[in-house]
Amino acid sequence: MNISLALIGLSLHILIWEKLPDWGNWFNWIVEHLPRPFRYLYDSWSCPYCFGFWVALLLHALTSTYTLESLQHMPNYLGVMSQPVAWVLDSLATALLIMVGSLGLKALAVPAIKGHEMTQAFRSARKEKK
Repeated sequence: MNISLALIGLSLHILIWEKLPDWGNWFNWIVEHLPRPFRYLYDSWSCPYCFGFWVALLLHALTSTYTLESLQHMPNYLGVMSQPVAWVLDSLATALLIMVGSLGLKALAVPAIKGHEMTQAFRSARKEKK
């Protein structure tokens, strides 16, 4: 299994939906001024699985990389449909990895943030005693 596409897709998802909206008003201004169909896509694709599927299809086209190498060699009886079927199946698997990665990072973030807050409170309490 090659997780390159899933890592790239997860990185793009985090950048577009979790980081860029907080990096100033310029990105939000761009999204607000997009034509209505593109704004709808931005709102609809915030789901890591949905976004992951479409970005995996795009990355397949750009890189010819597969998450599941076994899908590179589809049966001959599929003929010209073998490539599109392989891309769709592999994109579904990649989207699942992107979704699991997103959920995993969110699950790790809560205890990490809580631990950081506790450390900061401990340090400030020690400074006040001195």
